[in-house]
Amino acid sequence: MIKFESQNLKILYLPKSEYSPILDKMESFTQKKIDNNINKIINNIWLLEHTPVYTQGKNGKPEHILRRNNIPIIQTSRGGQITYHGPGQLMVYFLLDLKSLKSKDMGPKKLINNIENIVISLLKKYNINSYSKPDAPGIYVNEQKICSIGLRIKQGQTYHGIALNVNMDLAPFNDINPCGYNKLTMCQISDFVPNITLDKVKEDIMPLLIKDFNI
Repeated sequence: MIKFESQNLKILYLPKSEYSPILDKMESFTQKKIDNNINKIINNIWLLEHTPVYTQGKNGKPEHILRRNNIPIIQTSRGGQITYHGPGQLMVYFLLDLKSLKSKDMGPKKLINNIENIVISLLKKYNINSYSKPDAPGIYVNEQKICSIGLRIKQGQTYHGIALNVNMDLAPFNDINPCGYNKLTMCQISDFVPNITLDKVKEDIMPLLIKDFNI
């Protein structure tokens, strides 16, 4: 479902989905932009949630899987180590052409910084004070991680994105070292705003995404 569309940007809400088909769609979309008329395919941002899955970065180390359970582990093309996705977690996938964002000097580092600032601004709306760490990508609250970031850039095209914990079962994180960090504790928006919903967070993040990427 298209929630916003301009000549520069399209933001879509996708239904709750298994991870693998969405990964295939991201890679196919990105390759099409590389192979064909890049300028005719506008930047996309996809918002959705996944059915339960662990995703392992392309250089992921198996020792970060502490215990096996019945949740599938899928190898993916993003950077970083293993993490968990599931219902109640907002996925925001950034399928962007960095060259089209040059008016904001949007190189890889600035892109990640902008995405981090979007999440920090969003959480501030809920009176949650959060911050990023230069040596550990993601967004944190009181040394607990609330949002993971994992992007890949291929020939100037970005894909993958962020996983923001909203109102979910965090227990599956106990069976891994999240993002490769031993004893890292995860938190979520509902720890601070008990009645928060995924739909509310989608609504609140939309203007922030439009402000930064509708250029």
